[in-house]
Amino acid sequence: MHDKAAGIPAEAPVIRTIAMPADTNPAGDIFGGWLMSQMDLAAGNLAARLSRGRCATVRAEAMVFLSPVFVGDEVSLFARLESRGRTSMKIEVEAWRRARDSEETTKVTEAIFVFVAIDENRKPRPLPEGLVARA
Repeated sequence: MHDKAAGIPAEAPVIRTIAMPADTNPAGDIFGGWLMSQMDLAAGNLAARLSRGRCATVRAEAMVFLSPVFVGDEVSLFARLESRGRTSMKIEVEAWRRARDSEETTKVTEAIFVFVAIDENRKPRPLPEGLVARA
């Protein structure tokens, strides 16, 4: 995972969204499930782009919630290919928050999502050649 001490990733986020009141639990806190779904969207976006086609999420692992997200926060999701197999990819995702009235960013969660490239019949298909994870 990206080193929190290094700060927010330099690359552009895959998704940037605002946490809204509809995304909260009865206590008024942002649902972890909402954040996880945003992370899955970001990972899926990258997986489809890299595989040049449809992909299916098969696993989310190593999910760690580091800090809460609050209503009105801007949430930026960063995704990068961690590793690949013949038909599968591990996508690392980080979520960072920024309060509406601040420039300070905080890493709020990270996870690894595993995707399998699938064909029109929803069967695994080989990934394109030359798809390399960043070091």
